[in-house]
Amino acid sequence: MTERIVSLLPSATEIVCSLGLEDQLVGVTHECDYPPSVRKKPVVTASVLDGVRGSGEIDRHIRRMVHAGSSIYMLDSERLGELHPDLILTQELCEVCAVSYPIVERAVRRLDGSTQLVSLEPETLDDVFENVCTVGRLTHRQDRASEVVAGLRDRADVVRRGLAGRPRRRIICLEWVDPPYNCGHWTPELVELAGGEDLLGNAGQPAHPIDAATLASQRPEAIVVMACGFGLERSIGEVERANGTIAAGGAELWVVDGNAYFSRPGPRLVDSLEILGGILHPGLIPAPSAAQARRLA
Repeated sequence: MTERIVSLLPSATEIVCSLGLEDQLVGVTHECDYPPSVRKKPVVTASVLDGVRGSGEIDRHIRRMVHAGSSIYMLDSERLGELHPDLILTQELCEVCAVSYPIVERAVRRLDGSTQLVSLEPETLDDVFENVCTVGRLTHRQDRASEVVAGLRDRADVVRRGLAGRPRRRIICLEWVDPPYNCGHWTPELVELAGGEDLLGNAGQPAHPIDAATLASQRPEAIVVMACGFGLERSIGEVERANGTIAAGGAELWVVDGNAYFSRPGPRLVDSLEILGGILHPGLIPAPSAAQARRLA
């Protein structure tokens, strides 16, 4: 039986806790903050970008490090060994979202040999649901996982049914501000389910930089900034420092909490869907709270 779990992803931490396994979670990352009680867990990672400020500066640092083959995260292998995990949850999907997979593999080889290393690789909302079921199987919580997924699917269906037959709104979602990045992976799917069309979305693929001229040429009805790893207030600050470079005509400009929702492929991805639905179709879907999303002038 799996008794000791280390999560190297905030989204995996949320999945573990949704299955009622928080007590078995013995190690987390420095970014794991939900539910808030996990902040008391032993931390086994750190970022080499601590002290770097501004999305432009962060982007330049990351590009240099990735080009040099370096990871932007450090893993405390000694502490990991002291925790004696039965199961480690990580990912290979994004080289800037978690500790490099080869680093984790090397650390696991130094353990006692019984530790199971599992990589979660979601590209779609269904993949996220399957990841919940996978963790459920690994931890003998299949029934609980089925209940969690059923509840998430029901909520997603409420949004889909509520918007059936409504005209789609043309929007652009941005994963980064300086430089602007479009959104990939699961985000274009969320936009479609929320009654929109992501004009520059890259479904199932990584995000990439776009220029201001391309952004403006699409003539979106709305731009939604969901900066990866940034909370709402920090994202608003980044947009304000961009000094209008991500504006597009008379498009509505929205900023959401990307760190808590859109960039975490866990249970709260359905919250992200609900937030988008409320932004794009107010009156049909409940409006997001001021802590989740804000429209800028």
